[in-house]
Amino acid sequence: MAFAREEDGRISQRFFGAHSWRRTAFAGDYTGLEIQRTLVARAEQLDVSILDGLYVTRILVDDNVVFGAYAFDVSTGTRYVIQADVVILAAGGHNRIWRRSSSRRDENTGDSFRLAVDAGARLRDAELVQFHPSGIIEPESVAGTLISEAARGEGGILRNALGERFMERYDPERMELSTRDRVALAAYTEIKEGRGTPQGGVWLDISHLSRDVIMGRLPRVYQTMLELQMLDVTREAMQVAPTAHYSMGGVWVRPSDHGTDVDGLYVIGEAASGLHGANRLGGNSLIELLVYGRIVGQAAAQYVAGLRTSRRSPSVVDEARVEVDTLLEAHGPENVRSLQRAVRDTMTEHAGVVRDEVGLTDGLAHVDRIEERAADLGIHPDIAGFHDLAHAFDLKASLLAARATLASALERRESRGCHNRSDHPDLDPELQVNLVWSPSTGVVREAIPPVPDDISDHFREVSTAGKLVE
Repeated sequence: MAFAREEDGRISQRFFGAHSWRRTAFAGDYTGLEIQRTLVARAEQLDVSILDGLYVTRILVDDNVVFGAYAFDVSTGTRYVIQADVVILAAGGHNRIWRRSSSRRDENTGDSFRLAVDAGARLRDAELVQFHPSGIIEPESVAGTLISEAARGEGGILRNALGERFMERYDPERMELSTRDRVALAAYTEIKEGRGTPQGGVWLDISHLSRDVIMGRLPRVYQTMLELQMLDVTREAMQVAPTAHYSMGGVWVRPSDHGTDVDGLYVIGEAASGLHGANRLGGNSLIELLVYGRIVGQAAAQYVAGLRTSRRSPSVVDEARVEVDTLLEAHGPENVRSLQRAVRDTMTEHAGVVRDEVGLTDGLAHVDRIEERAADLGIHPDIAGFHDLAHAFDLKASLLAARATLASALERRESRGCHNRSDHPDLDPELQVNLVWSPSTGVVREAIPPVPDDISDHFREVSTAGKLVE
C-alpha cells in the first residue's frame, strides 16, 4: 500500500485526537480508500470471486450451524443460494439510522445487526455510537459527510459563531486534538446554547495552513468542499456539526477470534463489538481491520479444515425464499423511504449526542409505531430494478438496530465515552459492563471479557514475518 513517507523512506505518521504521539500511518486523507484499493487489487491477483450487485437477505443456519447465505440481484431480482461452511460478516455498523451521518445513503443501516440476530447471534453495546465532530451541514442531500479528523490533526481550529476558540473551555490541554466524543459534545453544547451558526454548526478553519500542506496532506478535504459547496478551504472556514460516524457496539463476538454464538459465523470491523470500548480513537478502525482481518481469516480457515461434513437444509432455504416472496407481494399504503426517514428522525431527536430517560422512552414508543406502519408496506420493483425490495430489508435492519440502541441506552444510566446522559452525567462503576441485547432477552449485563493471551501471539507471529511491529 502506498503510505505517505518521509524523505528518508520511513512511513509518515500524524496525530489524531487524544494521541500522545504521532502514530497514525496515512495516505493523504483517504487512507481507508487506499487500503480498499490495495485489497481489491490483491483479490484480483488471487482470482477471488466477487459477486457484485447482490443483496444478502439472510444467513442460512441449521441447528445453530452456518451453511451459507440467501441473496437476490438488485438489478434483475434473480435469487441466489450461496453455499458456504463459514460466513464472515463485514457489513458495517448502524450510523445511517441517524439523520446526519458520515455514511453514504444506503449503507450502515444495521444490516449486519439484523443478519446476525436472525441467524441466532446477539448484539453488544449498541448504544455506544461515536458522533464525529466535523460533518458538513450543506447541502442537505449530503449532510453529515465527513471532514476527516486529519484536518484537526494537521492544525485545524474550531470556533463558534462568536469567533471564540471554544475548545479552550472543554479541554484546554489537548484543544482540537481531544477525543472525538469530547469535541463532538463541545460542539453540540456550543450549538445548543446559542453560540452556533444560524445553520446550526460551528466553524472549522484550516485556512491558516500553507497551501502546500492542504493540497499535499488534505487533498480530499479541499476537493470535497470545492465540489459540494464551491468553498476554497485555503481561504475560508468550513461549517460543521456532529455527525453519527462509528458503531463501537455491534454483534457479540469472542475476543480471541471474533466468532459468535453461531457455529461458522464470524464478524469483522464495525459490525463487531468489544474492541474499541466506549470511544474509538481515530485511526484504530483501520488497524483493527488489518489485525483482526488476519486473525479472523485464519480462524475461519481452521474451522473449515476441521469439518467432517457440510450441512444443508432445504427447509431453511425455503424460509428465506418465502421472506422475499412475502415482501414482493406487499402492496400496502406505506412507503419504505418515508419510514426510513421516520427512523432517522426518531434516533436524531431521542438518541443523539446527549440522551435522557424521557427521550429514550419516547424513542422506543416511536419505534413501536413505525413497526406497526411497516406491516403495511408497499414494495414496487420497477424498470430500474429491485432497489425498493433492498430498502425494505434496510428498514427491517434499521428498526432492529434502533430498538437495540434505545433499549441499551436506556439501561446505561451513566455517561461513559461517547454515551452522554444529561440525567446521569457521571460514571457508574456498576455499569462498567457490556450490555448484551437480543429480541428474546432484551438487555442483559455481562462482565467485560479479559483480553486473551493468544492475541499477543498473533502480533508476535506477524512481527516475526516483518509485516507489523508489535
